[in-house]
Amino acid sequence: MEERMLKGRAFKFGDDIDTDQIIPARYLNTSDPNELAKHCMEDADPTFASKVRKGDFIVAGKNFGCGSSREHAPLAIKAAGVSAVIAKSFARIFFRNAINIGLPILECPEAVED
Repeated sequence: MEERMLKGRAFKFGDDIDTDQIIPARYLNTSDPNELAKHCMEDADPTFASKVRKGDFIVAGKNFGCGSSREHAPLAIKAAGVSAVIAKSFARIFFRNAINIGLPILECPEAVED
């Protein structure tokens, strides 16, 4: 089996980042991934969409993706070019939605140390 190392910058977020912070409800009138990417993480970090590059990562605390069950949230992250989301834990519905759209996620309780 070939080993492969992913490289990119890490954007760190805390606990309980909900789907409204990932993609605010005011942008749910579109399902265009490129448009969603422009507003990804806007309410958690207004500069995220302008800074993130293809191959970067999101590293977060516990319960990432809590809140509503909108599939727009993992879609916005994937469209923004994020390679994977690594978190202490994920909200159950976000976890399923991410898998369903092919966004790599890794639950790693030791990933974010205070």
